[in-house]
Amino acid sequence: MSLVNGLPAHVLLVHFVVVLVPLTALALVVCAVWPKAARRMGVVLPVLAFVTLVSVPLTTQAGEWLERHVTSSALIRRHTELGDGLLPWALGLFVLAAAVWWTTRRTSAERAGTRSASVIRVAAGVLSVVVAAGAVVDVYRIGDSGAKAAWTGGYSKTETGSGDGN
Repeated sequence: MSLVNGLPAHVLLVHFVVVLVPLTALALVVCAVWPKAARRMGVVLPVLAFVTLVSVPLTTQAGEWLERHVTSSALIRRHTELGDGLLPWALGLFVLAAAVWWTTRRTSAERAGTRSASVIRVAAGVLSVVVAAGAVVDVYRIGDSGAKAAWTGGYSKTETGSGDGN
């Protein structure tokens, strides 16, 4: 994927990643620590995580295309390096979302209070918080580096006078 309606696809697809990764991370943590929420959310949790997972390599591939069509710089190279690291986090979100969904689905009401169910829930909660935090921090770092790569030297710190005066 290279262009969408005349614009580089990466510029458009990145918005999906910026929204989906934190949304999936939040949903995962809530469902991992609150089984009632996981039961209510049902299959939506792993489906959301799967859509998030798919959006990452699509955005990365579109970014690699864009990288070949802009002047290289240290900022662009840094953004590209950081962007390549998001897929493992997205995969972690998906695997944990599927596991939380599966275990919530499999755990009946009478087993919910057992020691093994509690251990599994605590482990899933801890892992979910760690992976969710890592994914969100990585998205922030990637987005920050991308904004710097796109905008450093590309705007004036003073008004140019070309606006409508408001």
